[in-house]
Amino acid sequence: MAALSKKLRSLDGGRVAFWCPGCREAHQITVVDAPSRQGPVWGYNGNPDAPTFTPSVLVRGVRIEGGDEELDRILDTCKLPEDRERMLADKRINTVCHSFVTDGRIQFLGDCTHALAGQTVDLPEHWEAC
Repeated sequence: MAALSKKLRSLDGGRVAFWCPGCREAHQITVVDAPSRQGPVWGYNGNPDAPTFTPSVLVRGVRIEGGDEELDRILDTCKLPEDRERMLADKRINTVCHSFVTDGRIQFLGDCTHALAGQTVDLPEHWEAC
Protein backbone atom coordinates (compact mmCIF):
# COMPACT_ATOMS: atom_id res chain seq x y z
CA MET A 1 0.00 0.00 0.00
CA ALA A 2 1.85 3.09 -1.24
CA ALA A 3 1.06 6.51 0.17
CA LEU A 4 -0.30 9.00 -2.35
CA SER A 5 -0.69 11.51 0.48
CA LYS A 6 -1.36 11.54 4.21
CA LYS A 7 -5.02 10.83 3.38
CA LEU A 8 -4.90 8.40 0.46
CA ARG A 9 -3.16 5.11 -0.34
CA SER A 10 -2.65 3.55 -3.76
CA LEU A 11 -3.50 -0.14 -4.21
CA ASP A 12 -3.09 -2.61 -7.06
CA GLY A 13 -5.73 -2.79 -9.76
CA GLY A 14 -6.39 0.94 -10.03
CA ARG A 15 -7.74 1.14 -6.48
CA VAL A 16 -7.24 3.75 -3.78
CA ALA A 17 -7.99 3.53 -0.07
CA PHE A 18 -8.87 6.07 2.58
CA TRP A 19 -9.29 5.71 6.33
CA CYS A 20 -12.90 5.86 7.51
CA PRO A 21 -13.14 7.30 11.02
CA GLY A 22 -16.72 6.06 11.36
CA CYS A 23 -15.89 2.40 10.69
CA ARG A 24 -12.33 2.69 12.00
CA GLU A 25 -11.03 0.83 8.97
CA ALA A 26 -9.91 1.51 5.42
CA HIS A 27 -12.37 1.70 2.54
CA GLN A 28 -11.16 1.08 -1.00
CA ILE A 29 -12.60 1.95 -4.37
CA THR A 30 -11.50 1.53 -7.98
CA VAL A 31 -10.68 4.79 -9.76
CA VAL A 32 -8.90 3.49 -12.87
CA ASP A 33 -10.66 1.15 -15.27
CA ALA A 34 -8.79 -1.99 -16.32
CA PRO A 35 -9.73 -4.49 -19.06
CA SER A 36 -10.14 -7.36 -16.59
CA ARG A 37 -11.93 -5.22 -14.00
CA GLN A 38 -15.41 -6.22 -12.93
CA GLY A 39 -17.54 -3.86 -10.91
CA PRO A 40 -17.90 -0.11 -10.58
CA VAL A 41 -15.28 2.56 -11.21
CA TRP A 42 -15.55 5.86 -9.33
CA GLY A 43 -14.72 9.28 -10.67
CA TYR A 44 -11.69 10.83 -8.96
CA ASN A 45 -10.51 14.44 -9.14
CA GLY A 46 -6.85 13.34 -9.05
CA ASN A 47 -6.05 15.36 -5.91
CA PRO A 48 -4.65 13.02 -3.23
CA ASP A 49 -4.61 15.81 -0.62
CA ALA A 50 -8.28 16.76 -1.10
CA PRO A 51 -9.86 13.85 -3.00
CA THR A 52 -13.34 13.84 -4.46
CA PHE A 53 -14.95 10.55 -5.50
CA THR A 54 -18.18 10.26 -7.45
CA PRO A 55 -20.72 8.88 -6.96
CA SER A 56 -21.17 8.09 -3.26
CA VAL A 57 -19.23 5.32 -1.53
CA LEU A 58 -21.41 2.57 -0.04
CA VAL A 59 -19.81 -0.12 2.11
CA ARG A 60 -21.92 -2.91 3.58
CA GLY A 61 -20.56 -5.44 6.02
CA VAL A 62 -21.24 -7.68 8.96
CA ARG A 63 -19.65 -7.57 12.36
CA ILE A 64 -20.05 -9.79 15.37
CA GLU A 65 -21.56 -8.31 18.51
CA GLY A 66 -18.79 -8.53 21.08
CA GLY A 67 -16.04 -8.23 18.47
CA ASP A 68 -13.14 -10.56 17.82
CA GLU A 69 -13.11 -11.92 21.37
CA GLU A 70 -16.71 -13.12 21.02
CA LEU A 71 -15.98 -14.57 17.58
CA ASP A 72 -12.98 -16.48 18.96
CA ARG A 73 -15.07 -17.75 21.88
CA ILE A 74 -17.78 -19.05 19.53
CA LEU A 75 -15.26 -20.71 17.22
CA ASP A 76 -13.48 -22.34 20.18
CA THR A 77 -16.65 -23.55 21.95
CA CYS A 78 -18.80 -24.67 19.03
CA LYS A 79 -17.07 -27.54 17.27
CA LEU A 80 -19.92 -28.49 14.93
CA PRO A 81 -20.45 -26.17 11.92
CA GLU A 82 -24.22 -26.01 12.50
CA ASP A 83 -23.67 -24.97 16.13
CA ARG A 84 -21.22 -22.27 15.05
CA GLU A 85 -23.63 -20.98 12.42
CA ARG A 86 -26.49 -20.82 14.92
CA MET A 87 -24.39 -18.94 17.48
CA LEU A 88 -22.97 -16.55 14.88
CA ALA A 89 -26.42 -15.83 13.44
CA ASP A 90 -27.54 -14.57 16.84
CA LYS A 91 -24.53 -12.22 17.05
CA ARG A 92 -24.41 -10.82 13.49
CA ILE A 93 -24.90 -7.10 13.07
CA ASN A 94 -25.26 -5.72 9.53
CA THR A 95 -23.27 -2.54 9.01
CA VAL A 96 -23.62 0.28 6.48
CA CYS A 97 -21.25 3.13 5.73
CA HIS A 98 -22.60 5.46 3.04
CA SER A 99 -20.75 8.67 2.27
CA PHE A 100 -19.82 11.36 -0.19
CA VAL A 101 -16.11 12.18 -0.29
CA THR A 102 -15.73 15.74 -1.56
CA ASP A 103 -12.65 17.98 -1.43
CA GLY A 104 -11.04 15.88 1.30
CA ARG A 105 -14.11 15.71 3.54
CA ILE A 106 -16.45 12.79 4.23
CA GLN A 107 -20.16 13.49 4.46
CA PHE A 108 -21.69 10.49 6.21
CA LEU A 109 -25.28 9.91 5.18
CA GLY A 110 -28.13 9.07 7.52
CA ASP A 111 -28.18 5.36 6.66
CA CYS A 112 -24.75 4.80 8.25
CA THR A 113 -24.87 2.47 11.23
CA HIS A 114 -21.93 4.09 13.04
CA ALA A 115 -21.72 7.10 15.33
CA LEU A 116 -20.76 9.58 12.57
CA ALA A 117 -24.04 9.17 10.63
CA GLY A 118 -25.28 12.58 9.51
CA GLN A 119 -21.94 14.31 10.15
CA THR A 120 -19.26 15.73 7.86
CA VAL A 121 -15.61 15.39 8.88
CA ASP A 122 -12.18 15.84 7.31
CA LEU A 123 -10.53 12.74 5.89
CA PRO A 124 -8.07 11.73 8.60
CA GLU A 125 -4.36 12.16 7.96
CA HIS A 126 -3.46 9.19 10.12
CA TRP A 127 -4.02 5.51 9.53
CA GLU A 128 -4.92 3.45 12.55
CA ALA A 129 -4.04 -0.24 12.58
CA CYS A 130 -2.35 -0.07 9.18
